[in-house]
Amino acid sequence: MSAANRAGTRTGDHTFPKVPFTPDMKKTHTILVPQMLPIHFELIAGVLRQDGYNVEILKTDHKGIAEEGLRSVHNDTCYPALLVIGQFMDALKSGSYDLDKVALLISQTGGGCRASNYIFLLRKALHKNGYGHIPVISLNFSGLEKNSGFSLSARALVKMVAGLLYGDFMMSLYNQCIPYEQNKGDADRVVDKWTNALLAQMHGPGFVRLKSNYKRILADFLAIELDSSREKIKVGIVGEIYLKYAPLGNNNLERYLVSEGAEVVNSGLLDFIMYCIYNTLHDHELYGGKKGVKRAAFRFAMWYTMRKQREMISVIKENGTFSPPADFARVIEMSEGYLDHGVKMGEGWLLTADMLELIHSGVQGIVTAQPFGCLPNHIVAKGMIRKIKQSFPSANIVAVDYDPGASRINQENRLRLMLANAKMLKGVTTLEYTEEPDEAVPSAAASPRREMAEAVG
Repeated sequence: MSAANRAGTRTGDHTFPKVPFTPDMKKTHTILVPQMLPIHFELIAGVLRQDGYNVEILKTDHKGIAEEGLRSVHNDTCYPALLVIGQFMDALKSGSYDLDKVALLISQTGGGCRASNYIFLLRKALHKNGYGHIPVISLNFSGLEKNSGFSLSARALVKMVAGLLYGDFMMSLYNQCIPYEQNKGDADRVVDKWTNALLAQMHGPGFVRLKSNYKRILADFLAIELDSSREKIKVGIVGEIYLKYAPLGNNNLERYLVSEGAEVVNSGLLDFIMYCIYNTLHDHELYGGKKGVKRAAFRFAMWYTMRKQREMISVIKENGTFSPPADFARVIEMSEGYLDHGVKMGEGWLLTADMLELIHSGVQGIVTAQPFGCLPNHIVAKGMIRKIKQSFPSANIVAVDYDPGASRINQENRLRLMLANAKMLKGVTTLEYTEEPDEAVPSAAASPRREMAEAVG
């Protein structure tokens, strides 16, 4: 155990002890998890329950969560951290839980982003509110923190990847159905049906029979009666991982865009997981390091997740009705000529690559959702817009900042301007290039980064 873990969290002159989650707590404690992606997190929670943990996803979304966060941490704290901590504090103060038998789970990416330090802010907030005895569990694959009572079996890890794939699959089909439904609620009913069905399958081998389930889920989405005569503009969403997905963080951005006549295009959560794995491998390429078991494990994880993602994409392609997500190997090569893959703070090169992939896929608008004080994402998102527009002058990108003091009216006004531009661009079917070919995004055959991706995937 590191010296930091033994000593606890140090802030100023105060030390907040790290309370361990022990093996005995697995049987007695309820683990609270903040919400980010409803479909994905329900399935991930199901995997954890199957592995013996009592997990509850926090679904609260009222205004008091941000206010609770402001009371618990500094108002200049990263907005996603403020909301996550506020949601935890709101739950603990609700009276719904036995405070002697509850634990909190939070993820750590292991990168240079402040997200890796949320856990220390959370412990400080717990101490401040008189809950310093409550254990905090770190879900990470970088060895940042360990708890003797929390570990995932190999079976659970495989099922967790399956849960992410099912979540990405259903999210993609759902987004392509919801704007065109003849009978409102049909897409939600399909998602609910299959979320429950997949949770029930976790007790047997059915859950990991991905292709069979994909085809049955696809059949139910195909049965939804859609009005294809209603043309919609396509709007992609990129940004900081929490604000990109969490309705609590982005003021229900997806619902707002659909209400304004748009079809939302959003890359899957698995892309972010593969981005983190890829960065670890790329660090070995840049800085060297031992070619041990850990590196081999990351190479296998990259190969396995890319292979499984391609299986999912192939099922959608074979049917031909819906547009499949982009292959991550294609996403990897998209930033070529724009950002080096050594740029990995926050969402790093992935955010820029996502914008370029969306442009190539034919969207008419892109929203980049970012915390107001998030310097890395301002650089790789807002800071790259001019460079992208040099290559694609018709690119319609709007950066929207989110923080406790941000005006929702101002946010929606910026979105409306982007949507108005998108409607004018609806008739544009070809991309306009203005740079020389060697500076544009290269072909698959010419990309050294695709070669690296293919080597592991």
